[in-house]
Amino acid sequence: MQEVDIATIKQKSVRGIIALTSRTFFIQVVNFSANFLLTIFLAPSIFGVFFIVSAIIAFLSYFSDVGLAAALIQKKENITDDDLKTTFTIQQILVLSLVALALFFSSSIGRFYNLGQDGVFLFQALAVSFFLSSLKTIPSIILERELNFTKLVVPQLVEALFFNITVVILAINGFGISSFSFAVLARGISGLITIYIISPWRVGIGFSKDSAKKLLTFGVPFQLNSLLALIKDDLFIAFLGKILPFSQVGYIGFAQKWSLMPLRLVMDNVIRITFPSFSRLQNEKEILSKAIEKSIFAASFLIFPSLVGLVVLSPYFIDLIPRYSKWEPALLSLLFFSINASLSSISTPLTNALNAIGKIKTTLYLMVFWTLSTWVLTPLLIVLFGFNGVAIASAIISVSVVLVIYITKRQIKFNVASAISYPIFGSILMGIAVYLISPFISVNLLGLISVIVIGAVIYFFTVYIIGKERLKTDLLLIRENLRS
Repeated sequence: MQEVDIATIKQKSVRGIIALTSRTFFIQVVNFSANFLLTIFLAPSIFGVFFIVSAIIAFLSYFSDVGLAAALIQKKENITDDDLKTTFTIQQILVLSLVALALFFSSSIGRFYNLGQDGVFLFQALAVSFFLSSLKTIPSIILERELNFTKLVVPQLVEALFFNITVVILAINGFGISSFSFAVLARGISGLITIYIISPWRVGIGFSKDSAKKLLTFGVPFQLNSLLALIKDDLFIAFLGKILPFSQVGYIGFAQKWSLMPLRLVMDNVIRITFPSFSRLQNEKEILSKAIEKSIFAASFLIFPSLVGLVVLSPYFIDLIPRYSKWEPALLSLLFFSINASLSSISTPLTNALNAIGKIKTTLYLMVFWTLSTWVLTPLLIVLFGFNGVAIASAIISVSVVLVIYITKRQIKFNVASAISYPIFGSILMGIAVYLISPFISVNLLGLISVIVIGAVIYFFTVYIIGKERLKTDLLLIRENLRS
């Protein structure tokens, strides 16, 4: 029976990766197109306002379920109706309280950040969208625990289309910040309707003391972990809004968004798949070890060359795209945020594995270290290097991936060197080649596209030559599970 379970987990995991990757590719194409148009029609200061307000709402969202959703996914035993009702009830009490507070203090927050009336409306729209998102939790958990990612991707596709189409149309027609306000409401409503069509769940209110106690044992440390991540990232961005001009916050947001794009394209899918999959395999350490290596290889195989290409070619994009020269000050930050993203592609699957096997306190200690490092080191580097200090600090702190590898190896034996060696070598060779030929070819958009194609060919050919056997094994695994 255990062999059948493992085979099913492998099959659904592979299919889930294909589904999520396809979804993410589509969404990123839509996001890229929309972001490209928005950066032309909107000023950096508007992006700064959206960046700050989104960070404030993200801060509130981390108090919305005290980790109960993650606890339901990680739970070894089957989930019960009491588990679902208890989670939903606790979550809605927290969410409605937070939304009420957000709306009540929206004008005060607007005055504190000098957001203006449109900025306050954006804050209120994001608060309402946060409530709508909370109503999707239980149907999403049911699909995720079943590893049914092929259905789970549909609401996300709908949300992406509604958000991006709305924001672009309104931005072109001069709505400014309000473009984002109406877009987040469109996203929230469309996603809520879609998820209940795909995964119907009869909403129920209830509370079980035993269920709550078991779920909170894992959920509270998990949520503390998430809260610290929030303080490290989103709350710090909100802090930047008081010490830096909105335009400089916009540069930081621009650089961070582009550097994280390869990470979001790949790593979000890896995490979404591996956490429930690793949780189902937590008693099978040997299989879990191989799964960790494959997840790191898959992430680094796609993320490393993407980041190298992004850093090398970004100056040419800035020069070639009309009205894009205003983003040139962000290029140095892009470099250092890309270093952070590349190392995060290694550390994130490892902390994910530690959470899946129940070592949530270990990852909590790591997050305490990262949060303190961010708040101590970043202000110092801002004084020394201006707004670029934010990205420089993130790159320095990301070197702690060495510590994450050491800690994880104490629990699960795996070989990180074999997982990342081929992508690193291929990315370096590709980066050198692209750097040398770009000045001669990247004189127009067609030439820039040609350089990208040449770089991709060099990378894949290099990795195939030195890692042929591993690639064949992984492709065979994918093909077998898709056929099953």
